[in-house]
Amino acid sequence: MDLNTKDIQLQYKGFLNTPLLWKSDTILGLAQLNLPKENSTTFNSVITKNLRLGKRVERFISHELQQYSWIEILAENIQIQNGKTTIGEIDFIIQQNSIPIHLEVVYKFYLYDETVGSSEIEHWIGPNRKDSLTQKLTKLKEKQLPLIFRPEALPLFTKLNLNIASVQQKVYFKAQLFVPFHLKNNLFPLINNECNKGFYINFKELNQFKTFKFFIPTKVNWLQEIQIQINWKNYNTILPEIENLMEQKTSPLCWVKQPNGEVYKIFIVWWK
Repeated sequence: MDLNTKDIQLQYKGFLNTPLLWKSDTILGLAQLNLPKENSTTFNSVITKNLRLGKRVERFISHELQQYSWIEILAENIQIQNGKTTIGEIDFIIQQNSIPIHLEVVYKFYLYDETVGSSEIEHWIGPNRKDSLTQKLTKLKEKQLPLIFRPEALPLFTKLNLNIASVQQKVYFKAQLFVPFHLKNNLFPLINNECNKGFYINFKELNQFKTFKFFIPTKVNWLQEIQIQINWKNYNTILPEIENLMEQKTSPLCWVKQPNGEVYKIFIVWWK
């Protein structure tokens, strides 16, 4: 197995092991697609080396859905056009036990920042402050889910022989969450706390971790669980790399290892 294939398998396994961000329909009434845990963690499709994380996740979800005999994928990644203009994309139309479902999929990394917004949901933001959970939920509710009701989407459902009124709508929203170090044992009422994968620190706090070993995975490998058999770097070796990322206003995800062998996922942020 070459390195790229091994990494893809580990990414797929990490994706499968990532919990749904919420259970039931506790957030804005959005219902999650709940799938039983599958036994197979083998991903046997081909993925090009430069396929970015978001598109990679779409391939993983497609493969996962195919593992269930009671789910049929009717359409995926369908662009809805108004003339030559693309007005949106439908992630999946599936049939689950003969029930048609419009499914929108999301995989995100969010950090908890109490200075943003005034509610628990508003506090979750992207590592570089460019996006947020609130923005994504709003886009789902106002743009992505209503897309099937646009007249431009009607030909798709006619082709699939589906009555739009009979189509249920669900999301498949997975996330890895990171909290400030002082909140690392905190429980949050609205989200699934199993999504809490680590904590984040500001670059100025990094010197408290001088005895730790570090590894910066590539972005597509953010999906992976922490791997132990890697080329760990000490504080002095990793510091210039992190300084360079801070200057670029990029918050890296790091795997860190304590002297006692314990490992964590952390983000090092430039903005706090």
